[in-house]
Amino acid sequence: MNQKYLARHVVNLRPSGIRKFFDIVATMKDVISLGIGEPDFVTPPPIIEAGIRALNAGETHYTSNAGIFELRQAVAEYIKGAYGVSYDPKGDVIITVGVSEALYLTMSALLNPGEEVIVPTPCFVSYQAEVILAGGVAVELPTYVQNSFQVTPDDLRAAITPRTKAILLGYPNNPTGAVYTREVLEEIARIAEEHDLVVISDELYDQLVYGVQHVCFPSLPGMRERTILLGGFSKNYAMTGWRAGFACGPEEIIKGLVRIHQYTIMSAPTMSQMAALEALKNGHEYVIKMRDEYDRRRKLIVNGLNSLGLPTFEPKGAFYAFPNIAVTGMDDETFAQKLLEEERVACVPGSSFGAGGEGYVRCSYATSYEKLEEALRRIEHFMTRHG
Repeated sequence: MNQKYLARHVVNLRPSGIRKFFDIVATMKDVISLGIGEPDFVTPPPIIEAGIRALNAGETHYTSNAGIFELRQAVAEYIKGAYGVSYDPKGDVIITVGVSEALYLTMSALLNPGEEVIVPTPCFVSYQAEVILAGGVAVELPTYVQNSFQVTPDDLRAAITPRTKAILLGYPNNPTGAVYTREVLEEIARIAEEHDLVVISDELYDQLVYGVQHVCFPSLPGMRERTILLGGFSKNYAMTGWRAGFACGPEEIIKGLVRIHQYTIMSAPTMSQMAALEALKNGHEYVIKMRDEYDRRRKLIVNGLNSLGLPTFEPKGAFYAFPNIAVTGMDDETFAQKLLEEERVACVPGSSFGAGGEGYVRCSYATSYEKLEEALRRIEHFMTRHG
């Protein structure tokens, strides 16, 4: 079929740098992948069993468009208990097909053609694409290691124009592992209020933090009414394939999300919703165990990369390290390509994650400790030739 039939904004959409790389990896043997952004753990047994029980009980039909009420209630209770933010499960919560759908619905519901969303980068690869697909303009705002990959108030103010509608935050951050401090978030909140901006806060990794406390953006004074909170189960509970997420916010905005959702998706998979309910009820001990193991791996890979002469920002959340590879004299694409070809270690070029990612690579430590040790040995061999 000729490409002329495609919409211009689809033709111009940049392919995901992650997918491009892993199409190559799929053709190779003996590769240690530090590129996959998903837990290596299997979904905890009680959660799997809840999904199976739902299937065996015949829970295979559509649910309410907004999702099973008990799950919406459990989401609201979790956020209230963890962060002190109150949401009414009847109208302030929608269950989605992962956080990716929640992001798509949010952008589609908020944006008129040409309106701008400020996107601090490096960031998850879908952020800019979702803005563009909704007819908006993604305004990249680079962040830098000297500011711990957090937005500065001056830079944020400078990025705002009369067309700015929203700020899209993602923290704990993919790919840097940065966790925003309360002080920086309060500055962002003040600016959002000054300019009457919506804040979309993607907090998918909220339980995967190390030695710091996660601050939920709508818990800040005055922010609940101008924030759409995105969350889910994929990363915290090792449920990537279940495709269950949620969005919370002011009722009128969530109604808009439900309106789009009912025409595009109908409802999230019923058995996945039942599994997610079990995760919120009885999954916390498994999250703690997985988080402790991620922390052990985090220390190994950060110390290892630093010792090899690759300066690595200390991640405080998620499960990614983000080493600077400038010492090799290569750009990040070349580094990742050569490392894969010569040592069979896969990582993702930092430029895949937007402005500010150039000169870095993303290394996921959501893989076994033993594989990380072997990957570091291979990177050491690589650095003896290219360091």
